Amino acid sequence: MKISVVAAAREDEQPPTEAIEVAVAADRLGYGEVWLGEGPTWDAFALAAAVGTATTRIALTAGPVPVSVRDPLTIVRGAASVEAAVGRPVGVALGTSSTRVVEGVHGRSRAKPVGDLRDSAAAYVAHRRGEWFGATGTHGFRRRLPPATGPLTIAAFGDRAIRIAARHADRMLLDLVTPAQVRDLRARLHAATGEPPPLAAWLPAAVDPDEASDAQLTRSLAGYLPVRGYREMFVAAGFGAAVDLADRGAPHGELLAALPVEAARVVGLVGDAGTVRARIAEYAEAGLDEVAVVPATAGDPAGERTLSALAGPL
Repeated sequence: MKISVVAAAREDEQPPTEAIEVAVAADRLGYGEVWLGEGPTWDAFALAAAVGTATTRIALTAGPVPVSVRDPLTIVRGAASVEAAVGRPVGVALGTSSTRVVEGVHGRSRAKPVGDLRDSAAAYVAHRRGEWFGATGTHGFRRRLPPATGPLTIAAFGDRAIRIAARHADRMLLDLVTPAQVRDLRARLHAATGEPPPLAAWLPAAVDPDEASDAQLTRSLAGYLPVRGYREMFVAAGFGAAVDLADRGAPHGELLAALPVEAARVVGLVGDAGTVRARIAEYAEAGLDEVAVVPATAGDPAGERTLSALAGPL
């Protein structure tokens, strides 16, 4: 089982630059790859460049980048730019994000997310083959930077997105899943292609969590309750009452009260070191090839305790 680390600004009271500190800790502890998540706070490519200059060896993956808010050129150019600047392999993760983010935060249409995902993935693969990445030709410009050499990852839940991952991706990504859901999604990926790419999942993690860590994990999960795709996962995991409240537009405080602390233990890696390692083994048995650890940082600055406990062979 491969273990990587997610460094992304949490939309809470933690300082935004904490994402860089998480990546620095992952580099120092010997992890092979860090994901630089995109959100309302950080642009994924800017964060990847910042992390690349603050670390020495760890491979970088920018994203998932919401394909409905960037055209394919900005994605391939962003990855190539960061790799040229930091002199280290840079990969890209593509995803469709959510209506809440794409339309609510960015003010862009999410009318055809799967089509945007397909177009961006195809353009990225073509760029790596040396083809021009513009929409309608070169228009007198030439490519001056070589393509990024890191993996192309596609975040997928639905069958159409899974087929795009099966065709184009070096790796498929899941987020907030139980081992049972991994089995199902692994089977669907196998059905889409005879040679499926490796399967990774972002999973919230806290080794020996204190109250601050538990509260942070619960707050982060509550934000996903109304999001299509994730809401179905919470229902299947037994948290339908909290989803019903979210559907009715309940305030965040009510959602937190309805979502028990155990939720993070159902869709993540929480407990003492032995419990977390056993949980990782469950995910591996279900068909997961890689765990991307999203460490809690409240009560554990930069996720140091969690990342130290999971560094090295499992």
